[in-house]
Amino acid sequence: MDTAMLKQQTGITFSGFIVGAFLLVVVTLFGFKLIPAYLENVKIQHIFDAVSHDPAMQNAGAHDLLLSYDRRASVEGIDAIKSGDIELSKSDNGRPILTASYAVKVKVGGNVSLYLEFNPTSADK
Repeated sequence: MDTAMLKQQTGITFSGFIVGAFLLVVVTLFGFKLIPAYLENVKIQHIFDAVSHDPAMQNAGAHDLLLSYDRRASVEGIDAIKSGDIELSKSDNGRPILTASYAVKVKVGGNVSLYLEFNPTSADK
């Protein structure tokens, strides 16, 4: 056989495939565990923005603002924070600002958990 005819094979080895598949499974499992917490934070952020920009809430009191949050949160199925966890303030133009800080503990497996901290706010960024 002519050496010019022989070509070196390229590709992935079986052990490389196993390592890659293991890493893909681990990343996927982490994703399935973490995505719900991030999606809930996005919902909370949207509710804060909706309450803050609602024309009916511009001159509302604290009770009405928190009640509006509670109604919207119950529709969205949010249970990470309650209205008592929300801090209220006013912006320079008088628009209400809703802010909260909360943490979510996500059990990954066995005795391994991840601790995620979120700080949603309706303040302009």
